[in-house]
Amino acid sequence: MPRDTSPINLPRKADAQGVLRHALSGALGRIAMVSSFGAESVVLLHMVAQIAPATPVIFIDTLMLFPETLAYQREVAERLQLSDLRIIQPDPEALFAKDPDGILHLAEPDACCDLRKTQVLDKALTGFDGWITGRKRFQGASRATLEPYERDAATGLIKVNPLADWDIARIRAYREAHDLPPHPLVAKGFQSIGCAPCTSPVAAGEDPRAGRWRGQEKIECGIHVQDGRVIRGKDLVGQELPGTELPTKLRGKVA
Repeated sequence: MPRDTSPINLPRKADAQGVLRHALSGALGRIAMVSSFGAESVVLLHMVAQIAPATPVIFIDTLMLFPETLAYQREVAERLQLSDLRIIQPDPEALFAKDPDGILHLAEPDACCDLRKTQVLDKALTGFDGWITGRKRFQGASRATLEPYERDAATGLIKVNPLADWDIARIRAYREAHDLPPHPLVAKGFQSIGCAPCTSPVAAGEDPRAGRWRGQEKIECGIHVQDGRVIRGKDLVGQELPGTELPTKLRGKVA
């Protein structure tokens, strides 16, 4: 079947819950949520659980995650009563063939992410028309122009970003208002949480994703690509890193 490249029929103005209701109404086809159960994930998970509790939620266990993330995933899933949680892992035979010692991330981090995340998610998304992500513009220059809806050029799938225009203050306020548990590593300075070997705490004033693949050009795992390739730091040279304020040209696009 040819890849779908048609425009997405979407409401031009909606809040995060409105974006989710539209995405999960069936208007866009069959939609899953993909969650890392990371630093900010509980907010979007709570919204989905409130709006459409039977939504499939896909969690990629790379077998390299922090123990705290695995415990947090279990806590949040039970708290929100996620009824269709799908925990996926890398293929054991592929791991044995390509990363038998678990050190591929040291020499070829892109290949490691592809093996442990991208290939696994691609398989899990078979049969879906799109997926919900927790990406936000404030998370760095590679995400500064995010819109609530986009079509993945590589797969043709719709990607829904309900919290695209949210900042960290709104995330915290929502979590506290609904008495949702924080990820335990946030208190230790982790603002973006991925695999343990490739994630470190972030200092005050640093990009929220500065702790991911620290010291390397790599800034995205490969699940989210640009022009069919993994985004690199050099691709963003000269671009201003957004803070908690939206760039002027983006303000007001999502009510």
